[in-house]
Amino acid sequence: MAAVLPLPLALRARVRLAQGLWLLSWALALTAGLALASGAHLLLQLGRLSPFLDPGCWFPALPRTALAAGAAALATGVVGAGAARASLDAARYAPWRAVLGPFLLAGTVAGGGLVAAALGLALALPGGLDAALEKGLGTAMSHYKDTEVPGRCEAKRLMDELQLGFRCCGRHGYKDWFTVQWVSSRYLDPNDQDVIDQIQSNVEGLYLIDGVPFSCCNPHSPWPCLQTQLSRAQAHPLSEARQPSLNLWARGCHGELQRHLRGLSGSLAAVLGVTFLLQVSLLLGLRYLQTALEGLGGAIDGEGQTQGYLFPRGLKEMLKSASQQGLCAQRPGPEEAPAQEAPEEEEEAPAEA
Repeated sequence: MAAVLPLPLALRARVRLAQGLWLLSWALALTAGLALASGAHLLLQLGRLSPFLDPGCWFPALPRTALAAGAAALATGVVGAGAARASLDAARYAPWRAVLGPFLLAGTVAGGGLVAAALGLALALPGGLDAALEKGLGTAMSHYKDTEVPGRCEAKRLMDELQLGFRCCGRHGYKDWFTVQWVSSRYLDPNDQDVIDQIQSNVEGLYLIDGVPFSCCNPHSPWPCLQTQLSRAQAHPLSEARQPSLNLWARGCHGELQRHLRGLSGSLAAVLGVTFLLQVSLLLGLRYLQTALEGLGGAIDGEGQTQGYLFPRGLKEMLKSASQQGLCAQRPGPEEAPAQEAPEEEEEAPAEA
C-alpha cells in the first residue's frame, strides 16, 4: 500500500527542511502576535462602541475567536521551533518522538480549526453590521435626552463623543435629529405656548425641532454654528441656502462606524489569512520531517535517502482497514461460541453404535 504524497528526502534536504521550519515557526509566532494585537484592539473598540450596536449583534464574537486563534497559533509556532531545532540532533530529538505526533494532531484540529473559524468570521460577520448599527444608533439617539434616567445617564455624553470623534452627525445625516426628541424635558417650560404647540404637533407627543446638538458642529468652520431652524432659509439670511450644513458634519455616523469596523476586521482577516497559511505550511513540513526521521530511527544524519509522507497508506486502504477491524471486533471469537451443541453430539454417538 503506497503512502500518501511521498517525498524523498536526502541528508542535505532534511537539514534544510529542519532549518527552514525553524524560521517558519518564528514567522508564525510573529504573525500570531499580530493577530493577538489586532484582535485585542478590535475588542477594545467594540467595547467603546457597544452602545451604538444592537445587543443581538454577533460581531463581538470575531475578536474573541481571533484571540483564541492567535494564542493557539503562537503556541504552535513556539513548539514547532523547538521541535525543528531538536531534530538537528538525534539526542535532543529523542524526547520529541513521543509528543510530536499528538502535537501535530492537536495543532491541525484545534489550532488550524480556530484560525480557520476566525478567518471565516472576519469575512462573514461584517455583512451584518448594517442592521446592527441602524438599530443601535437609533436607540442611542432616542436616549440622548434621558440625562436623568438611571442607566441612560451616559447616553448624551457617549453620543456627543461619537459625533465629535468620528466627525459625523446623526445616523445618516443631520436631518435624523429632526425626527427624535433630543432636548431634555427638564429644559422645557410646560407653560410655554410654543413648547405646547410643538409637542402637540406630532402623534407621539415629542418635542421635535429642526435643530441638532452642539456635537454636530464642525469646530474648524469659519462661520458660527447653525444649530436651530436649519430647515428655514429665512432664519439665516447670510448663509448659503442650498448648503444649510456648511458648518455641520456632513456624513452620518452609520457610514463612519461601518467603515471603521470593516477596516479593522479587514486588517484582522489579512493577518489571520497569513497566519493560516504559515500554520498549514509549518504543520505539513513538520509531518514530512517527522516521518522521514522515523525511517532513520530519529537521526537526521542517517545514511541514505529516506522518504517523508503525510499518511502511511491511502485513504481508501485506511478506511477499509478500520472497517475490517470494526467487523472483527463485533464477530464472536471461538471461545464465545454456544456450548450447548457439543454435549448433544456426545450423547447421540453411543446410540448409533
